[in-house]
Amino acid sequence: MAGGMTRASRLALFGGTPALPGPLPAHRSIGTEEEQAAVRVIRSGTLSAFFGSVGANFLGGPEVRRLEAAWSERFQVPFSVSMNSATSGLIAAVGACGIGPGDEVVVSPYSMSASASCVRVWGGTPVFADVRPDTFTLDPAGVAQCLSERTRAIVAVNLFGQAADLDELITLARPRGIRVIEDNAQAPGALYKGCAAGTVADIGVFSLNCHKTIQVGEGGVCCTHDEDLARRLQLIRNHGENVVREMGQVRRPEQILGFNFRMAEIEAAMAVEQLAKLDRLTAPRVRLAQALDARLAALPGLQPPAVGPDRTHVYYVYALTIDPAAAGLARRTLVRALQAEGVECYEGYCRPLYLEPLYQADWPGKGGRAYGPGLCPTTERLYDETLFFHALLHPEMEPHVASMAGAFEKVWDARAELAALDDDGARAVRRR
Repeated sequence: MAGGMTRASRLALFGGTPALPGPLPAHRSIGTEEEQAAVRVIRSGTLSAFFGSVGANFLGGPEVRRLEAAWSERFQVPFSVSMNSATSGLIAAVGACGIGPGDEVVVSPYSMSASASCVRVWGGTPVFADVRPDTFTLDPAGVAQCLSERTRAIVAVNLFGQAADLDELITLARPRGIRVIEDNAQAPGALYKGCAAGTVADIGVFSLNCHKTIQVGEGGVCCTHDEDLARRLQLIRNHGENVVREMGQVRRPEQILGFNFRMAEIEAAMAVEQLAKLDRLTAPRVRLAQALDARLAALPGLQPPAVGPDRTHVYYVYALTIDPAAAGLARRTLVRALQAEGVECYEGYCRPLYLEPLYQADWPGKGGRAYGPGLCPTTERLYDETLFFHALLHPEMEPHVASMAGAFEKVWDARAELAALDDDGARAVRRR
């Protein structure tokens, strides 16, 4: 038996009963604690306390400061700087590292667009290095090939819930005076060699977006051990060009360009409550992943998420890969069959970023660099052929994990029948 049905059950794609009879319950991480925190701020009458001028309120109001103190304590860093989004945090991090026109920054091609576009904001040039085929994070060997005398930073994305090979990247960077930024939007609570992901490199950027493990709708936090970088982050967050003379502790102050990246008091107050729940929100994801691993690892050609050495995985996403030859099944057909069984899954992930229109047109600083097919072969194979997504894991899915695993087993038992379908799914499925 698998998930309450015989594995010989007819596929839903061919008219059988789906393994999962209806949509899975939605995830809700906001509770009474966050509601009470928001009401407290509303009743105070102060929804934001930032001033864009020198003074105590240049650093925000009491809720913002409370969040930053709690964040630093939780992740054991001396400086935490809140932002209104992780995208803002990435832009601020690149700016704090002094990136400007003519500078190159090595980035991942397999991530959300902001992981690379943050470099373009400052006039820098993104240089795309390929990723590892198992953890989907930057391949240090590929990064080494991308380094030049113009390289000023590396943006390492801790993708899907685990850290990149940070020590190897830092070893490449330090002797050359290159900064390393962790995009830790998807891995809060993960560990890398005993340290919290997002705290290992020069700056770590966390997300509080509504889809993330801890969330307040929108928001972000940058962490650093460097006081100078922290001050730069604070300046960029709050129109720093207006106050840089009075706060003259920043090197090359003429290069400070500020924005309104300020977090409001309601989001900050709610984020404190969400932060306190991090372990409770993460533990069910890990249990779900382990339960799926135990069932899916036996299926030929299917690879559950690999966990790199000396680190933990918090499974923001449970990302699988398929070897079509070993499985005897094309990814597109597999995804169609699983979707029919009620499993939320999709082909690929983001299109390799260098293939997006932003990088195809000419622009100042491109310098004749070619951003085209073949640039990062591993990334392109993941996108085109092998990587697919199971749903975002969350606690409400726990009662359904056996049925989800059963859906995979049911599809695998029907691989011969599925393989008869055209790979592009063009042939109509005969309902029987």
